[in-house]
Amino acid sequence: MSLFKGSPYRRQDLEAGGGSRSGGFDDDDGAGEASSGPFDIGSTKHIPIERLRRWRQAALVLNASRRFRYTLDLKKEEDRKQTIRKIRAHAQVIRAAYLFKEAGDQANGTSLSLPIPSGDYGIGQEDLASMTRDHNTNALQQYNGVKGLSELLKTNLEKGIHGDSDDLIRRKNIFGSNTYPRKKGRSFWMFLWEAWQDLTLIILMVAAVASLALGIKTEGIKEGWYDGGSIAFAVILVIVVTAISDYRQSLQFQSLNDEKRNIHMEVIRGGRRVEVSIFDIVVGDVVPLNIGNQVPADGILISGHSLSIDESSMTGESKIVHKDSRAPFLMAGCKVADGSGTMLVTSVGINTEWGLLMASISEDTGEETPLQVRLNGVATFIGIVGLLVALAVLVVLLARYFTGHTENSEETKKFIPGKTSVSDAVDGAIKIVTVAVTIVVVAVPEGLPLAVTLTLAYSMRKMMADKALVRRLSACETMGSSTTICSDKTGTLTLNQMTVVEAYAGGRKIKPPDKGSLLSSLLSSLLIEGIAQNTNGSVFIPESGGDVEVSGSPTEKAILNWGIKIGMDFEAVRSGSSILYVFPFNSEKKRGGVAVQLPDSQVHVHWKGAAEIVLASCTRYINENDIVVPMTEDKVIFFKKAIEDMAASSLRCVAIAYRSYEIEKVPTDEEELAQWVLPEDDLVLLAIVGIKDPCRPGVRDAVQLCQKAGVKVRMVTGDNLQTAKAIALECGILGSDADATEPNLIEGKSFRALSESQRQEIADKISVMGRSSPNDKLLLVQALKRKGHVVAVTGDGTNDAPALHEADIGLAMGIQGTEVAKESSDIIILDDNFASVVKVVRWGRSVYANIQKFIQFQLTVNVAALIINVVAAVSSGNVPLNAVQLLWVNLIMDTLGALALATEPPTDHLMHRPPVGRRVFNQLKLNLVSTTPKFREPLITNIMWRNLLIQALYQVSVLLVLNFRGRSILNLEHKTLPVASKEKNTVIFNAFVLCQIFNEFNARKPDEVNVFKGVTTNRLFMGIVGITLALQIVIIEFLGKFTSTVRLNWQLWIVCAVIGFISWPLAAIGKLIPVPKTPLGAFFTRKFRRRQDSQNS
Repeated sequence: MSLFKGSPYRRQDLEAGGGSRSGGFDDDDGAGEASSGPFDIGSTKHIPIERLRRWRQAALVLNASRRFRYTLDLKKEEDRKQTIRKIRAHAQVIRAAYLFKEAGDQANGTSLSLPIPSGDYGIGQEDLASMTRDHNTNALQQYNGVKGLSELLKTNLEKGIHGDSDDLIRRKNIFGSNTYPRKKGRSFWMFLWEAWQDLTLIILMVAAVASLALGIKTEGIKEGWYDGGSIAFAVILVIVVTAISDYRQSLQFQSLNDEKRNIHMEVIRGGRRVEVSIFDIVVGDVVPLNIGNQVPADGILISGHSLSIDESSMTGESKIVHKDSRAPFLMAGCKVADGSGTMLVTSVGINTEWGLLMASISEDTGEETPLQVRLNGVATFIGIVGLLVALAVLVVLLARYFTGHTENSEETKKFIPGKTSVSDAVDGAIKIVTVAVTIVVVAVPEGLPLAVTLTLAYSMRKMMADKALVRRLSACETMGSSTTICSDKTGTLTLNQMTVVEAYAGGRKIKPPDKGSLLSSLLSSLLIEGIAQNTNGSVFIPESGGDVEVSGSPTEKAILNWGIKIGMDFEAVRSGSSILYVFPFNSEKKRGGVAVQLPDSQVHVHWKGAAEIVLASCTRYINENDIVVPMTEDKVIFFKKAIEDMAASSLRCVAIAYRSYEIEKVPTDEEELAQWVLPEDDLVLLAIVGIKDPCRPGVRDAVQLCQKAGVKVRMVTGDNLQTAKAIALECGILGSDADATEPNLIEGKSFRALSESQRQEIADKISVMGRSSPNDKLLLVQALKRKGHVVAVTGDGTNDAPALHEADIGLAMGIQGTEVAKESSDIIILDDNFASVVKVVRWGRSVYANIQKFIQFQLTVNVAALIINVVAAVSSGNVPLNAVQLLWVNLIMDTLGALALATEPPTDHLMHRPPVGRRVFNQLKLNLVSTTPKFREPLITNIMWRNLLIQALYQVSVLLVLNFRGRSILNLEHKTLPVASKEKNTVIFNAFVLCQIFNEFNARKPDEVNVFKGVTTNRLFMGIVGITLALQIVIIEFLGKFTSTVRLNWQLWIVCAVIGFISWPLAAIGKLIPVPKTPLGAFFTRKFRRRQDSQNS
């Protein structure tokens, strides 16, 4: 089992800080990217800490605690690793001290004290915990081994505990529950405190207090508090709304994290196997362990076959430990690397080392996503521009003010040297600083990176309803960029409801296959013995009667059910012989075997596995006369033809064979037996069965939807190539028989035999890979990634873990998937259905599209607000949009806008466009020299630039015209200058806000003319638009004192509404303007490079 040396399947070691934070770069994130921009991170899945630290240092941030809340907390991550190291060291020291003490006790002949009873049980929690924690074999022997311990715990080693509610409650009360205390999530007040940390908001509050003090001093408390009070109120409103939004997001993440921790496992209670939550496991439970399972609690091995445990999560050492009667102690949190067995639970929850560890590090340290990092880059660029603009406005306004060029509404100078009082001058300067700082608040899109978290939180919650549990945030968005999906066949494309529909035994076809009377006595007894003993499934017959309950994998259940139909008494056969050695089913060898000893000391070795592979090892078969005869050439051809015919009918073919073995050759020593190689030659064929596993309903439509969306679906299966071909044709992965040729259809060993360059060359063409091993899947993923694909891979077995880990998105199966596979994955498909994988693609694309919508909307507001205020400030010394008004615009734009646009549900339109992928614009497209760097798909596309520039230019033009010619246009010349100016500025503010409300609809569909399609189904969007409009009416009509506005008559309301409304037809006309496919950035790079080349030449 070289695959498990060093645990390559293990996606993360706790000390390594998680798979997403350790290791090197992906192929597309290699050394080349290390020298690129700090925000140019293609994947955060294998990224070094230094790269994460680099982009944080480069980001322009006003409120670090809020901006970096949903990114990896580098300090906490380091503290977490330190805590883990301390707990591990502590545990090892205690164990070493105990071993020293045990050696001393043995030398002195000191005996152990008897266990102290607890309640109804003969042993207490303290004795159990110390024995397991210290791996105290002496104590275990004193309790008469695992059998004696089970009696103290009132457990039947075969049938488990009774498992009724009273029994479970009693055990939980005495021994504790399998949970550990978790640190409480942050309260709403913490979020409120974090929202206060924004530097600009602090400056505004200081300015508000100063303005309040000066206003009260000069105008009295009745009138003087309005300016400062309104700014303070606006800032508090922004803080409260921001905190509420952030708090709601954190609750969503909390519930998703709880779901991730809730592992389900099988336990034996009352003689039957039942599935329970890991949190419901109690002391005394008997737990079957199979390859890929997580050990759910501390315990003692009852029986095991080739059982190997990966203890690296507890010891920090990548070492596989073999478990047997000499080393029977099992630690919670470890993984089953190989083999199978059953364990008796002795300690749960906080009484285990794993529980202590998890309680110490239970707080999530966060994780960033590539989109989040890129948006921080965008926010930094916009923020720098905003800061420069604000600085320019500050300098211009202060210069104009103190040189006497700024006039008030009565057209008199605001500042006259020697005449204006110091308090008035300070008040005027404070108002200018307030406007400049508010421009920074609007210009620095602090909420832009957080919009990713908002849309991810929303999407993750909705994806749960679509049967997908997201384990890594970044996978949500990466899935939308996927260009190919490598899918398993069994259970993903098919229903995983297997039944034996054809059978060949006795050298002929059995019709019907479940008629046991057609089988001869020797063949029947050997076949039933092989089915009952060579399985990790079980059969439970209720004492009260009723249906037989069969458990195990779908293939095992199908064969066990067939065995019952041909006359198998499972319990009688199992008790009639003893198991000597088990070779668990191996996906490399495609077969599993068992050696059993009969009462007369005969040894039978039974094998079961892929039909053509087992058949190749058979030299004899039992004929219809119950005689073992040699396998002739004709019979080999007959059986091969039978396998081909069944495979062509999309049946899974499994062969069952056996051989006798001399008992003298069987190792007697436990260590030698563990190393024994089970004989697999000279087999006698007993039967070949064809198992039907029908295609899932709707899978063909799902595959076609992927193909339309530019995502190629590939089937990678361990099944026979003909079975794979038949299912692929049925699912639509292969269009016709004409497509079923190499390299479209390839066998795993053929692909494996190719060189790396040859594999890369044909990887794109492969649609179906049959008889593949997990390593073949890994090689295919690597070849596709080198070709520039964004690869999604499905997997359920432990050996699929390397491919799941290597892929851009690993998708583990929730029902059939092992815990190791799930831990290596990024998303768990809860219903194992391929249609759910396609829904994940839709949601992933929705995340990317929603962020782009929000960027377009926010940049339009940014550009328009900045230009209007800058032009007005430079030309007249006054700004039409004051601090309170800009804060309201910021609230619409940052928090409410993000809520409205980031929570748009996915549409079918998303699946009618090609994936973003690792789309690059190579030298052929740009006609550049071969040294040209690759261009990542830009976040702000040419379509978005066109849309936002049209809207921004329109808003700027209209509002500046109103600013300079508003009195005459709005027919306000008959009014006094102060009244007319205030009314004109109110119209500008109102029209500007209404433009944003109308433009919010345009942002919904950046590349579609009909922006109203599906709008009524998004209640949140409609609600936010409605609330924004209602609040705007309240502000204009009732809160004039706070916002420095006046009430507008119905004619001016119509003017504002018309200005806003024009943005709709304007957007529709604008979408008719064609845009080049090459991004704007590529044009500038091309020109720069050409200039460089000409200078060099």
